[in-house]
Amino acid sequence: MSFSGRIREELAGHYVKARHCRLAELSAFIHMSGEFYEDRRGICGIRFHTENFTVARKCFTLLRKTFNIGTGIVVHKNMTKGSSSYDIYAKGEELLAVKNAMVQAVCCKRAYIRGAFITAGSMSDPGKSYHFEIVCNTLEEAEYLRSLICVFELDGKIVERKRNYVVYLKEGSQIVDILNVMEAHVALLEFENIRIMKDMRNSVNRKVNCETANINKTVSAAVRQMEDIKYIRDTVGFDKLPEGLKDVALTRLAYPDATLKELGGLLASPVGKSGVNHRLRKLSEIAVKLRE
Repeated sequence: MSFSGRIREELAGHYVKARHCRLAELSAFIHMSGEFYEDRRGICGIRFHTENFTVARKCFTLLRKTFNIGTGIVVHKNMTKGSSSYDIYAKGEELLAVKNAMVQAVCCKRAYIRGAFITAGSMSDPGKSYHFEIVCNTLEEAEYLRSLICVFELDGKIVERKRNYVVYLKEGSQIVDILNVMEAHVALLEFENIRIMKDMRNSVNRKVNCETANINKTVSAAVRQMEDIKYIRDTVGFDKLPEGLKDVALTRLAYPDATLKELGGLLASPVGKSGVNHRLRKLSEIAVKLRE
């Protein structure tokens, strides 16, 4: 099962006790993938459609737990694709409470966002990328959902995709927060573990790349120093060099792999790393002038 599917399964098994939160969650279900209607007598009814059994089960159970009314479900089998879709029907004056649900309390806003994700949300595999989204049918619904998400200090954004409007988050820290808002605590821990491993891996890779670059830089410098010293030796020799430069030149030829610090300790008159570096620069300048 995908990470997105595991989040949905976890949230689908989460049932709140407060009736006002159930109404908020049901409201999200119907707004995302259903409709309200009135029959000839003006009695409120709902139709809900989904191709996901987990979503259908959650919607059906919420209706049964919240209202004492008849709820029907019709299963459509697609023999070609081997898949099923589910239509849920319910009718009764009580359903006006869902239609007119007041999503004002923080707990109700959590419930609405949770219901929206169960019905129309998805999330990428965090091992590959960070992307959380909920697909809305209208811009009005997308803006409303975004306003609820922003209550929790999250920077939800909206993008138009084909005929739908997608509310999304892309930052890892914000996805952690939205999972917490929806109370998907198991998924949150799994996401955080993956994120920590990715951050550690990236940190190690950065350090390895940095060290590799430094090694390459050091090796290139050492090769260049050797070329300069050999050029001086083969053209004018070392006899005319000051004693300090001659000492460094001969020691570098004898120990081509030594670091600057090690090289300084091997000299007849030991000097520090900066002293060695200064003398090698002088030798490089001499070689440049000789080449010119």
